Amino acid sequence: MINHLDHLVLTTSQENVCIDFYTRVLGMRLESFVGGTPPVERRAFKFGNQKINLHVKGKEFEPKANAPTPGSLDICFVADRPIGEVVKKLQQENWPIIEGPVMRTGATSKIISVYVRDPDKNLIEISEILT
Repeated sequence: MINHLDHLVLTTSQENVCIDFYTRVLGMRLESFVGGTPPVERRAFKFGNQKINLHVKGKEFEPKANAPTPGSLDICFVADRPIGEVVKKLQQENWPIIEGPVMRTGATSKIISVYVRDPDKNLIEISEILT
């Protein structure tokens, strides 16, 4: 029944620093679009064929999760470069790595990952697929 993930929603309590992290540190593109109920201008982070819609705590769009909470996300992204280059980029941006590189099991194969926290303290895993 399910084929793939199209988008997910991230709730932040710090809109500007959240945007800075996902665009400057992770290299995602910020996009604006009209959506929600009622239709209003919204923001999303685009990467590959996916996106992350952004909600600001207390100003969420309907429909929404039952209890949208900043800091409750635990997600793994597959990098577009070797993990060594990911580590160098994070170091250049002075973004602390909390664990890794470490070996993990991904959805389709073994991966090597580093872990960071975004400004809302969500756990962000960045991985390289090993072949």
